[in-house]
Amino acid sequence: MRTLFRGTLTVLAFVLAALALPLTFGGTTLAASFENLYTPRTDGISPRPVPRAHDPAKPTAVVVVGNEGAVVSDTLAPYEVLATSGAFNVYMVAPEARPVTLTGRLDLVPDLSFADLDRLLASAAPDVVVVPALPDLGEPTTRPVTEWLRRQSAKGALLMSVCNGSGVLASAGLLDGRRATAHWIGIDGFDDEFPAVDWIRGTRYVDDGSILTTAGILSGIDGALRVTERIAGMDVARRTADAVGWTHYSPGSAAPMTQNTFEAADTVVGFNTAFRWDKPVLGVLLTTGIRELELTAVFDTYGQSLAVRTLAVGLDGAPIQSRHGLTFAPRATPSTTDDLDRLIVPGAEAAANHAGDRYSALSPVYLHGKPGFPFDAVLEDLVRVTDTATTRWTARTLEYPTAHLALAGSAWPWTITLRPFGLAALGLLAAFGIRALIRRRGQSSTRGPGPISRTTR
Repeated sequence: MRTLFRGTLTVLAFVLAALALPLTFGGTTLAASFENLYTPRTDGISPRPVPRAHDPAKPTAVVVVGNEGAVVSDTLAPYEVLATSGAFNVYMVAPEARPVTLTGRLDLVPDLSFADLDRLLASAAPDVVVVPALPDLGEPTTRPVTEWLRRQSAKGALLMSVCNGSGVLASAGLLDGRRATAHWIGIDGFDDEFPAVDWIRGTRYVDDGSILTTAGILSGIDGALRVTERIAGMDVARRTADAVGWTHYSPGSAAPMTQNTFEAADTVVGFNTAFRWDKPVLGVLLTTGIRELELTAVFDTYGQSLAVRTLAVGLDGAPIQSRHGLTFAPRATPSTTDDLDRLIVPGAEAAANHAGDRYSALSPVYLHGKPGFPFDAVLEDLVRVTDTATTRWTARTLEYPTAHLALAGSAWPWTITLRPFGLAALGLLAAFGIRALIRRRGQSSTRGPGPISRTTR
């Protein structure tokens, strides 16, 4: 019995030794992978947005972000759609007038605080409020947003959530008794957490009167086009879809879609988050006049892959204004940081102007030099620098159809996949070495000292 017990302990010790290094290294890298998506800036710089004229004859639409940030596509894609329509005054609003970090460490300067918006609209509600997914959902830090949303709803605003922004509405009690949808990764959890909501799957949006909710990430474009239909008419929505390059527009109704579920190949994200500790850092060059969708295509595609890191850089470090007037603040210039592995230059105008040529040593990559929806070029670049499994996971997370793209590359990140097994082997070798050392010392102690020789005189 004692021998059996000792044998069991030995096996358990070796199992723990095999798991120790993968769990330690993997856990550390996993935590950093998600923290890096919203790492706030620490330099204290707080630029002011550029004021824009307000047309009282137009309805007002706002996209709300929390003090802790928001998902970049949920935020910027509906903003560009609504701004491109020309039918709205469109603003980015937040509880406080200070920069917030969007996915991938892109710092956005909101146009207005909640108090500023109240003054602008004489305390009336905006006509449309867009709610993106917030990284601090369920935390006390979201309370300023949820309380503000309740007030706008009571005043008659049309609320539209994007992706898991429906969780923000649900946590505010605004979806009880209603039909709603959300991102395919989060909807099952919402089903359990918010049972008073009728969660709908397999559609890009659910229009439930005064509240419209959309499925994952780029379904926010469909939702914004539906809002445009309701307020400005279908002809305006159709022209807007053409202008932003969204070929999946379904006039008058939500397009059905296959509800994604987890697949075996999705385990790739586990390897990328836990064992790709040497993620390349991509400098993303911010240039004045860039489309909001061109920016979000870069920061969200690379960000959702969890295989690379991004850093917003500028030609001179000064804030830039996007095509529709948003203010973004870079964190460095390519010449003031040594961390960059590649320089990505998004934007058709930046490609035409060769905006990154002064940094030729970094071999700038112009992503949007050819026609196409902005996400196409980024996904095609991602598959070149990572693998097919990572890229298909990313597209499914974005809920973006890819049948028209040539996503050919390495099938799987085999080098990354072997890392936990290599760490386990190192742990076992260390355990065997320690065991051999203990046995050697034990044998030495049981033999005792050698015979003592006696000499006679």
